[in-house]
Amino acid sequence: MKKISILVLLIILGAVLAACNSDEDAAATDGEVSGEITVWVHPFTGDANAEEAMWDEIVASYEEKFDATVTIETIPWGNRDQKILTALAANNGPDVFYAIPDQMPQYADEGMLLELDPYLEDNNMDDFVDSALVSTKWQDKTYGLPILQEAYTLFYNVDVIEAIGKDPENLPSTWSEFEEWAKAAKEEGYYAYSYQGGGSMNGTLYPFLWQAGGKVVTQDDEVMINNAEGVEAFKFINKMYEKGWVPEDSITAMNHDAIWNAGEMLAVQGSGISLTNLQESGLNFVIAPPLKNKEQKTYGTTGMFVVPTNSDNPKAAAEFVKTVTSAENQRRFNTVTQYIPTRESAKDIFDDQKYLKQLSQYTQYALPGVIHPKGRNIMPMIQAEVQTMMEGKKTPQEAADAAAEAIEAEIAK
Repeated sequence: MKKISILVLLIILGAVLAACNSDEDAAATDGEVSGEITVWVHPFTGDANAEEAMWDEIVASYEEKFDATVTIETIPWGNRDQKILTALAANNGPDVFYAIPDQMPQYADEGMLLELDPYLEDNNMDDFVDSALVSTKWQDKTYGLPILQEAYTLFYNVDVIEAIGKDPENLPSTWSEFEEWAKAAKEEGYYAYSYQGGGSMNGTLYPFLWQAGGKVVTQDDEVMINNAEGVEAFKFINKMYEKGWVPEDSITAMNHDAIWNAGEMLAVQGSGISLTNLQESGLNFVIAPPLKNKEQKTYGTTGMFVVPTNSDNPKAAAEFVKTVTSAENQRRFNTVTQYIPTRESAKDIFDDQKYLKQLSQYTQYALPGVIHPKGRNIMPMIQAEVQTMMEGKKTPQEAADAAAEAIEAEIAK
């Protein structure tokens, strides 16, 4: 049996679901919350028993409030796009499912997701971290509510800091200050930073581009990656490579764990997920706030719950999304998963955890990537141009211009 392409499914769903949108406002206000809903989640930890108990508590908090029944189904991360789209196209999918930032705009743009704004008047939206809501909106409409967030920032090796004559209590906060430290590290035989050129743009180019005040592409399809701010980010990366501040294999490297673990690198990009490995490495490290050039920004994914437009019970589904992302349930969920809550009032779960408490303060600077239906598709195109620049075959301006041309061509398809 041939695999059904995601693009074909999106086209089918766009046609099938478009007729549902006109009834959303009425559905938000009419009738009681009752009936049954099915929620698809993923395994967020390696402890299935802890997650089952967590979901039992979350479901109980919903069923105590509403005359409705919730069934939680855990699906694997692998092939999740195809599984979700196939199920929705067959009209037997979930009423609520978990989505990430590069999925939401694809689905919303095709009319697959229920707009949640009509349901949110009583939801205390001011408690959400502003940056967490960025990934939930497409064309000024809200299609999801966030439950978890990350914030990537720089982790420094204290022994290297002291070896280069710097102060671990006074870490770099700007590009220029980081450059001074990078020069000192190079002079003493250390690498300054891990640039993983074979990895996602979210962890390589994009943070520097945002810090420079730039954007990749807007939701109105305006390509901005090659404006002055974008080129400044290309130049900064090229400078790090030419100066030897990053390892020689940074063009295509997926990680520099061996170099970091050997104590030969000043700083790496990390998040809450990195903490376990960093603590097990035995290295003495400190965490700095995200760097700033024109702006103080970094990358951090956001996880959200969304409702498909062909849900048989949209009001009950929307109320579940509100319930699962309440402060009380974010405490439950993120205590188990060790992600950062997207509600400010729920961050108190980390008051006794030094590093996670510090990282939770940085989510205000964390952008979730490029929120655009083509956001996932354009990444390898941009990556190829950055790599070509680092190989010395293009100038930063030429690489940025070529990336812009590739993005425009992809959007035009």
